[in-house]
Amino acid sequence: MSQASRGRRATAVLAVLVLASAAVLAGRSALSSGPPAADGPEAGFARDMSTHHAQAVRMSFVVRDRTRDAPVRLLAYDIINTQSAQIGMMTAWLDAWRLPKTDPAGPMRWMKGHGGHGAATATTTMPGMASPEELKELERASGRPAEVRFLTLMTRHHRAGVTMAEAVLARTGEPRVRALARTMVDGQRSEIDLMNRMLGERGARAA
Repeated sequence: MSQASRGRRATAVLAVLVLASAAVLAGRSALSSGPPAADGPEAGFARDMSTHHAQAVRMSFVVRDRTRDAPVRLLAYDIINTQSAQIGMMTAWLDAWRLPKTDPAGPMRWMKGHGGHGAATATTTMPGMASPEELKELERASGRPAEVRFLTLMTRHHRAGVTMAEAVLARTGEPRVRALARTMVDGQRSEIDLMNRMLGERGARAA
């Protein structure tokens, strides 16, 4: 088995484990404490990481249809499945907590002061997100250029996702949130290493 395949399999295994552990921890957490606050880090993380994941899923669908390269298509497939499942988990948390899916006061407030990130404003967006122009460039590209654009954008996206997951780990003791955040850190770091190798194979490197 190649190193890339082992990395993808490890990511998939981690995703399965966190789904299973979340089901067990859900009942325990509900009995041990009340629901998180609407403006707390747990709710903020669930909302903002869902938005962050949604863009990763979108970019993965785009590159899947713009290249025939098997390793890139497999990576895109893994991201689509893993992050879509995680969005479902975080949405279920918000439903169980009876909290809104969006923060009326704006995104990223919960992460203020972590790694230089504060609330998103008109001039500062959620970290790691591709701009509308970058998304259009990805959608116009095909073949090797599409692969390089995707890998570059997704590496930046994953780095920011790791930062967000580490931020909530520093702010919560909620078992379900901690389990998922730790899985995100481990899985996305593994994929960053994989994408850097894939960029090197294509004569490029992440910014």
